[in-house]
Amino acid sequence: MKIPFQKYQATGNDFIIVDNRSGNIRLTTEQIQHLCDRKFGIGADGFMLIETHPTLDFNLIYYNSDGSQSLCGNGSRAAVQMAATLGMIERDTTFQAYDGPHQATRLANGLIQLKMNPVSGIQKSGDAVFINTGSPHLIQFVASAPVVNVVEEGRAIRYSEPFKPGGTNVNFTELQDGQLLVRTYERGVEDETLSCGTGVTAAALAAHFRGYTSPVHVKTKGGELSVTFEPTSEGGFKEIYLTGPAVKVFDGVFELDNS
Repeated sequence: MKIPFQKYQATGNDFIIVDNRSGNIRLTTEQIQHLCDRKFGIGADGFMLIETHPTLDFNLIYYNSDGSQSLCGNGSRAAVQMAATLGMIERDTTFQAYDGPHQATRLANGLIQLKMNPVSGIQKSGDAVFINTGSPHLIQFVASAPVVNVVEEGRAIRYSEPFKPGGTNVNFTELQDGQLLVRTYERGVEDETLSCGTGVTAAALAAHFRGYTSPVHVKTKGGELSVTFEPTSEGGFKEIYLTGPAVKVFDGVFELDNS
């Protein structure tokens, strides 16, 4: 079975995206893992299916490279861009993601603005803040993000007792003259990624408790994003928007043996 796909990157977070409006494509966890493998497959941080939805513009099914599911902020922005190339949307869209409906806008400057769901239940402890922005994130404030061993330290936190059984993503966040530098260990990829949209969003919200105000500009290894938000009287946040680029890298076709 030959399946066309598009490869996208959003600030270095890369994705395989398949048009599944026919509803005929169903992949196993092992097949997703193989396709995302950078040595034996196409290579990607995540795999997505764009499908029809009864009332919204489309339904987005997202898988991490290990086959687990979650919300992906960068992946959602990439999917919005692909949906536009398929003629499904123009400027504005509302689609279904892992944590519920999301709105997004393709801006005139080429960037994609994604509205995130409201955030509450934030937990603070010393230099760490735990925030769920559709995926769980621990924000660890550090003096110098470039010197952190992200894989070793991130993995230790991700699998630590307080976050069992599901684990958490870990974002090492440096405060830099009104902007942030963020490096992320991603659960489901089990490695450092060049960028993480839900992680960047969580870091920007956590920085509000350090005196940062909206908008917050964030640098990652893969590029720059911005986050806008409104604090709520209950200590959470609403009207949260993640804005950044999403670019098609190439088109391709992969073949699955369904025997």
